[in-house]
Amino acid sequence: MSFINYSTREIILKIVYYGPGLSGKTTNIKFIYAATNPEARGKLISLETKADRTLFFDFLPLSLPAIRGFKTRLHLYTVPGQLFYSASRKLIMKGADGVIFVADSQEPRFEANLISMDDLKENLAAYNYDIEKIPFVIQYNKRDLPNVSPVSELRAALNPWGVPDFEAASGAPDGPGVFNTLKAVVKMIIQDLRNA
Repeated sequence: MSFINYSTREIILKIVYYGPGLSGKTTNIKFIYAATNPEARGKLISLETKADRTLFFDFLPLSLPAIRGFKTRLHLYTVPGQLFYSASRKLIMKGADGVIFVADSQEPRFEANLISMDDLKENLAAYNYDIEKIPFVIQYNKRDLPNVSPVSELRAALNPWGVPDFEAASGAPDGPGVFNTLKAVVKMIIQDLRNA
């Protein structure tokens, strides 16, 4: 799935942030962008509506250490969470090397998380990806807000596979959990590459 350019000796890994609308996918990427050394990041491209919702995707290339003499770059994307952008979400999933599901921890958003997870499974299946085999992690975001579901309930509903999962608050000044989530999926992708 990863794109390998032998002439430039570069590996490009595509990571997609998936989840319901307003769960914090774009906020994750904006936090990563702000906290990353400007020399290691590319341009952040964000398409938003006036209500600050991503219409199509955010795209942020990040540089990593080399793997087997190849420069490694991460391309981070988000999908639009709103249900009526189904075709866009499916298209963005094409060629994904890893997925981060960003769940909204707020109790009123519990059902939206379930719907979005079902949508993710359908879109992965459309490209013959197995959710149990693709590098995949879950982030329980907005843990700093009141009225959040217990992590145990979220885990029981969203993580029957036992994939790595993390608590986060991407909108908080120090963004707890944001980089842990990203590092976990990158580690899984790199392990897959080394085993290939």
